[in-house]
Amino acid sequence: MGGYFGAACKHDAVTDVFFGTDYHSHLGTRRAGMAAYDPEIGLQREIHNIENSPFRTKFEDVFEEMKGCSAIGCISDYDPQPLLIRSRLGIGAVCFIGIINNADELIDRYLNTEGGHFNAMTGGNVNSTELVAALINQKDNFVDGIRFAQQVICGTVNLLILLNDGSILAARDGMGRLPVHIGKSEDGYCVSFESYVCEKLGYELYRELGPGEIVSLTRDGVTQLSAPGKKKKVCSFLWSYYAFSASTYEGVNVEMMRYRNGEIMARNDALQGNAKDVDYVGGVPDSGTPHAIGYANQSRIPFARALIKYTPTWSRSFTPAKQSDRLKIAAMKQIPVHGLIRDKSLLFVDDSIVRGTQLKGTVDFLYAHGAKAVHMRSACPPIMYPCKYLNFSRSNGDMDLIARRTIYELEGEEGEKYIDEYRDGTTERGKKLRRVICDKFHFASLEFQTLEGLIESIGLPAEDLCTYCWNGKE
Repeated sequence: MGGYFGAACKHDAVTDVFFGTDYHSHLGTRRAGMAAYDPEIGLQREIHNIENSPFRTKFEDVFEEMKGCSAIGCISDYDPQPLLIRSRLGIGAVCFIGIINNADELIDRYLNTEGGHFNAMTGGNVNSTELVAALINQKDNFVDGIRFAQQVICGTVNLLILLNDGSILAARDGMGRLPVHIGKSEDGYCVSFESYVCEKLGYELYRELGPGEIVSLTRDGVTQLSAPGKKKKVCSFLWSYYAFSASTYEGVNVEMMRYRNGEIMARNDALQGNAKDVDYVGGVPDSGTPHAIGYANQSRIPFARALIKYTPTWSRSFTPAKQSDRLKIAAMKQIPVHGLIRDKSLLFVDDSIVRGTQLKGTVDFLYAHGAKAVHMRSACPPIMYPCKYLNFSRSNGDMDLIARRTIYELEGEEGEKYIDEYRDGTTERGKKLRRVICDKFHFASLEFQTLEGLIESIGLPAEDLCTYCWNGKE
């Protein structure tokens, strides 16, 4: 995943972009970069590895090293960026957020038809941002090039391009899976993934780009270069997990959606007579907490933080690539409150259950500290398909997913015919799926939010939402 922020102002934009990029640190943990344009210096660029240090500590000297009234910044979980690209279209700094599933096919096509070459990274991989830039260069101008790249790439393409005249091109993915917000102030304009960042830095929210829309930002205004399409598929998982709680997408605030989501789960539990005699409701910190608050408000069961995340050194929310590291970090950052655990029946809400391995460690941890019973709720339906648009579920295949793996254990490949039944907790197959996972992870009970409940909590038309990871529908 990743996040981005850019600004074109009458004053030096580096400070705004430094803080604006830092506010996206929850969306990426591997690489970060900034680029700026100054008429005397031209384009400047700086990239750092942030796997072991927060963004701000690696870029604290940027104010002495970079200047310009236009700048962009990027947090990325993947390739280093922004890249400075010089092509027949001109010079620009390019940021790309998304995924390219057909990269090898596109690279072969480009190399075979143009006789070009790419810089290769370790293992021979090509930086995705460089590939996008090469695709844009196939056309006679940036707008046609961006459209072309979005058409031929199988995946998701959101772009920021800082040009050598100080203007910024911003493009939202053709299906609008990820957001692009524009902010406005007396001194200029900004572009951001997260809406709250605009407001935090003194910009009022101007508007959100539509699917496939391309605009140009300068300090004097925003010019539409390509109109938005009518069809969109915004990622539903944004509201459930990845987004920062203060943000709003398509008019729907993340924190308020999570409260509604929890309320709907509590309502469903009450109708089915589930999880009686619970002493406290809590969230698996941090992203599960607002869902749990909604559940507690609806159920009238007291909310309590039996587990508290240690924020002085684990302040950033991230998921390391190695499973062993994920388990170690999960154990290190969660601190128990013994008086809220010992001899208590607890109900915890997690934002989602993907593999389940990290959650098993949390539940074992609670029992080891004297919990009488641990009930588990997932704020999302069972994840049945690895995300092929944004890699949100961080899995390499179906069998990485606890729900699909359990179905296979129960029925083998035959079980794939009944995925809809397994997702539904009211069917016999759905009940069995939940019982088996409970036995594996020592849950007193387990339930998932329904797909209908998730859509209701977001409040947008179902046809405008991407729910592929739950129902496999594109």
